[in-house]
Amino acid sequence: MKISEVVTTPLWIPYGQPFHWSRGVTHGAEVIMVEVHTDEGVTGYGESIATPSAEAIRAHLSLAADFCVGRSPFENARLIEEAYDALFGREEACRASKFAGKALAGLEMALWDAMGKAVGRPVHQLLGGAVRDEVRYFGFPQGESAEEIAGEAARLAASGHEVVFVEAGRGDDLDAEVVARVRAAIGPDKRLRLDPSGRWHPVRATRMMRRLSRFDIEVVEQPIDAESVEALARVRAASPISIAADQGVIALGDAFDVCRLHAADLIVVGLHETGGLLRFCKVAHIAEAANVDICIHGLHETGITTVAASHVAAVTPNLDDGNQYMNNFLAWDIVSHPDLTLQDGRLPVLDGPGLGFELDWDAVREAAEAWWKGADGGSRRSHSRRLAFGQADPVDPQHVGDDAPDRARDSDGRSSGNDGAGAAGRLQRAPRD
Repeated sequence: MKISEVVTTPLWIPYGQPFHWSRGVTHGAEVIMVEVHTDEGVTGYGESIATPSAEAIRAHLSLAADFCVGRSPFENARLIEEAYDALFGREEACRASKFAGKALAGLEMALWDAMGKAVGRPVHQLLGGAVRDEVRYFGFPQGESAEEIAGEAARLAASGHEVVFVEAGRGDDLDAEVVARVRAAIGPDKRLRLDPSGRWHPVRATRMMRRLSRFDIEVVEQPIDAESVEALARVRAASPISIAADQGVIALGDAFDVCRLHAADLIVVGLHETGGLLRFCKVAHIAEAANVDICIHGLHETGITTVAASHVAAVTPNLDDGNQYMNNFLAWDIVSHPDLTLQDGRLPVLDGPGLGFELDWDAVREAAEAWWKGADGGSRRSHSRRLAFGQADPVDPQHVGDDAPDRARDSDGRSSGNDGAGAAGRLQRAPRD
């Protein structure tokens, strides 16, 4: 089985309500859907986070595709390493591991999906086998005011979430009010976590954690800027609350340094930071050796990432029981199956072939059209100017997935189409301006 084509589709899915955090307000998920088509009719799907520039992500995916076409998806690790080295690491002065992970994650996901579908096995079995039957997630209340956040926190706690996670870093007094109101709303038995997203400097972090410790905070996630692991270690040494490292863990060496310097009690990391499933598992192994648990990080993503992350969660022995879940913010998702609605704050480990999901092609077309048109002022930047290059040419969203209904999957997960030239989700190029 050989890869015949790699196709990318930029998508925009709005949130049901604005997402407020220390870096501003986010109005939706902007992603690049990646399709890996093969000459045997198997198609794998993944997604890369499209911010800060969908054009830049697509450009790098287009270049990475050159390493894939004509080769087997079962060369996954080698293909990704070759693309990483050529695009991001060959010149030491231009090494860009953080951007590389974000750009290549969707391609790596899609390769895993194709591999699993080809052999009729869920990806977690290819990664060594599940060590659990379900994945647990924290409740993530949102709102602009402390009152709104507390009200949502009460609802999430009542729905079965044992861990409640709130954003911080929006001002000391507001942070204190949010924490006080949320603790009162969820009661003394639920576990409460806080995330300033690196917006506190070390002195402020120590002061705020002492101020908030009386509310029984379980973990403060990335209280200071992620650039210095040594600084995080000093903050942890002075903190009355456990510390989680988040944005500072990207490469394997980052995880090693956090563990070596005892900089965190918990490592929060996701597929888009590490660059895919395999590197995520390697980070988890490093943390396991240091007796540090791993918490899955979420970004502004769709159900594709939720499903992909569940496979690495299934095989991670040192997985935390309060992982991040972002699907509830989406106004609608592009994944039609399985149902990703949490039950008691949990999702079962998936057992379908590959990553084990099916796409709603009507929703994909709607998301492609939303990206193409752009959103009104303030929601996200205008896409009136865009780059065009080869496979990443501008697309007509009305033709995304036109032949999807004709490509029903067999029971073994293979597509019933003939070859990559008729693949579901093919992007039809729109006329250039």
